[in-house]
Amino acid sequence: MKITYYLLAVAMCLTFYSCKIMSPKAYKALIAQRDSLTTRTENLETQVFQLKADTMRLNRELANLRNNNSALNSNLSTSSSKLKRLAADLEKREARLKEVEDILRKRDEAANALKNKLQQALLGFQQSGLSVDIRNGKVYVSLADKLLFPSGSIVIDDKGKAALKQLAAVLNKEPDINMAIEGHTDDKKVLNLGQIKDNWDLSVLRATSVTRYLTETEKVDPHRLTATGKGEFQPIDPAPTNEARAKNRRIEIVLTPKLDELYNLITK
Repeated sequence: MKITYYLLAVAMCLTFYSCKIMSPKAYKALIAQRDSLTTRTENLETQVFQLKADTMRLNRELANLRNNNSALNSNLSTSSSKLKRLAADLEKREARLKEVEDILRKRDEAANALKNKLQQALLGFQQSGLSVDIRNGKVYVSLADKLLFPSGSIVIDDKGKAALKQLAAVLNKEPDINMAIEGHTDDKKVLNLGQIKDNWDLSVLRATSVTRYLTETEKVDPHRLTATGKGEFQPIDPAPTNEARAKNRRIEIVLTPKLDELYNLITK
């Protein structure tokens, strides 16, 4: 606007001076002044146009930066919420892991205590083929077949009954212990044993004989027992020798603490 007023004033001056007689030198100077003003005006208008264009570009860039900043803030908020959820989940998992470890530690302590009790109770039978050990948190009482049965028989003899009586005395005081009675044989074929057709039959019938004695004679709760026959297929010693076969012919009583607490924790 100021430029326009300035040009108008110049034009009026030119009009005023045109009414006078001026020298060629003054006229040329006036023309040069007019051209200079025109050039300056054009330059200023170009600068104004450029400044407006720059202003629009900067406004666009500013809007983009604001949008990007808003998106980053949104992402940061989402990431922060996710991180909090993950941290809370990790804390819960660590708490559950500690609970499971505590239960397993208690299981191992109970298994060791039970093993010690059984070893003391069955001390007199350990020279006759009885052993007690712990595997995977379970107590295994292994009784050689010669301790329980005459050769090829499924009827428990007096020595076997005496050992099972001592075992039952401990187990009846431990109601939270479940038992699996497993029958095992060697790899020799069964011959001339009447209705016993093979080692499967022999292992199952010996396991059920022990189970019946414990439940019917020694009054162990039958809900705590399971009888299974493994035949010849889980040997202690696979060597084809008489000594190895003697080790493999056995009854194993697998004692397992009830893990309801652990199961409930895992299935939460």
